Amino acid sequence: MAKYFDVHPENPQRRTIGTVADTIRSDGLVVYPTDSCFALGCRIGSREGINRIRSIRNLDDRHHFTLVCRDFAQLGQFVHVDKDVFRAVKAATPGSFTFILPATKEVPRQLLHPKKKTVGVRIPDHVVAQALVEELGEPLLSSTLLLPGEDEPMTQGWEIKERLDHVVDAVLDSGDCGTEPTTVIDFSGGEPEIVRRGAGDPERFE
Repeated sequence: MAKYFDVHPENPQRRTIGTVADTIRSDGLVVYPTDSCFALGCRIGSREGINRIRSIRNLDDRHHFTLVCRDFAQLGQFVHVDKDVFRAVKAATPGSFTFILPATKEVPRQLLHPKKKTVGVRIPDHVVAQALVEELGEPLLSSTLLLPGEDEPMTQGWEIKERLDHVVDAVLDSGDCGTEPTTVIDFSGGEPEIVRRGAGDPERFE
């Protein structure tokens, strides 16, 4: 059964954040809030966590996983960012954007797009998500919590706990965080390509 944790949206309890981070370090799979919607998260190197996310969401090997980072310095360890892309990404973070970029050797092979060798990265503008990533000390491997056959993500932590009770280890809830996933911008070809329009305003990349 999944453990349920309710935290303050602006001042999340450090002990609770620490407990959830420990669950992730122990190869656990958690649900946590972001500035777009709830997401599934596990440790970068957790093969079991990746397989569980694929199973829950019914994903194929072409799906871009996202590394949720604390700040731009951490993001730069996992993707190659040239000067022009640097300015564009820096100006849009933190925020509700996911950027697809060429991965560095720090990224495990199973996370990469099989042909492009790219990975998604983002820096959320959300107090609880930031607290969790900071406590973890490394990026959180993540995927939007959008279940197969459904048009919108779930918005209530207690409902998520009930529906996913036996397939995740913890649900971290700080209140409704919306139904729109991030806007996805693919920079792997040099020029920005809008792959998905979502919570982030894509106008600056058009």
